[in-house]
Amino acid sequence: MLLTYTPTTWPYLDILYQDNDIVVLNKPSGLLSVPGKDPAHFDSMQYRVQRVWPNASIVHRLDMATSGVFIMAMHKEAQRELNRQFQQRETEKSYEARVSGLVKASSGSIDLPLICDWPNRPMQKVCYQHGKPSLTHYRVLSRANNQSRVELTPVTGRSHQLRVHLQFIGHPILGDKFYAGEAVHAADRLQLHACHLRLSHPTTAKKMIFSAICPF
Repeated sequence: MLLTYTPTTWPYLDILYQDNDIVVLNKPSGLLSVPGKDPAHFDSMQYRVQRVWPNASIVHRLDMATSGVFIMAMHKEAQRELNRQFQQRETEKSYEARVSGLVKASSGSIDLPLICDWPNRPMQKVCYQHGKPSLTHYRVLSRANNQSRVELTPVTGRSHQLRVHLQFIGHPILGDKFYAGEAVHAADRLQLHACHLRLSHPTTAKKMIFSAICPF
């Protein structure tokens, strides 16, 4: 349950691209992708977009604390095609994060199976026996003051994947209230941003890339 929920209302919608088939937005940190179960948590990307385009529908989600590129379909045909692309891993997403500590390798991959930590949900955990395969590629962008800035490319799309993977290798994302421990106090928000999303337009099949500048 969210103890407090006061998402920013300015800008109410930060639109990166829009046509008759899709709308692409820059989701702010602190805003849900879809409405929560509690009536007080109605405000979300879905709610805001549907106030303007009632037929728009969700095809993927970002964690509430994560900001960045977020796409919605404007009609059912576009939704089906985008769902297919996400399910078959034909899309490519890249994120930028600030993490605790100096990551030694300049690049690498984190291959750890994940499962829901039921007693502590919505938290996830590594489980070699029952976890689902989860793969993240990373590249270090800079290192300073016992922190690293990294580019993350998830191959799979498990819940909290990037957050758990980085925490497990000893470099939790700064500001992460679930997994960062003391590093939660190192930033005023989760330092994770969806910078780029590559996919094929659901109607024209044109290859497209959408980007949102990292705010931290």
